[in-house]
Amino acid sequence: MSTREQNPSTREGKLVPPGRLWFGTATAAVAWVLLGCADIVITWRACMVQEDYGIPTPRPDVRILYFVLALGLLAVTTWAGMTSYRSWQFLTSQRRLLESKAVERREFMAISGVIVAVTMGMGILWLALPPLFLDLCWRAR
Repeated sequence: MSTREQNPSTREGKLVPPGRLWFGTATAAVAWVLLGCADIVITWRACMVQEDYGIPTPRPDVRILYFVLALGLLAVTTWAGMTSYRSWQFLTSQRRLLESKAVERREFMAISGVIVAVTMGMGILWLALPPLFLDLCWRAR
């Protein structure tokens, strides 16, 4: 038997801070939007140099910058998802994630943070993969 109690009604006064719930719910979406904006800016700058000076391909530091940024934002998204998951475990009496009902607002925010983090994490991966195989400027056209 576990010594850790899962029922929030038996935890006297211990609640998950609202900032932690909002961090888990909103951070992954913000990271995805930031990567999309950075993708536009980086591609625009790299392709403008290629068009103006006739350089055949963007320098490799452009791809390195893009991948470092994508990996950093993916790490932030993973952190937000893990924060939401730990908050959900703290708040719920359910043991399995797929059986969660999330009827209270705090439980709903925690489980929605997990769903948003998984969804946006996949979006970040799909946005970061094409520069591995395609030229940045060719992809932008």
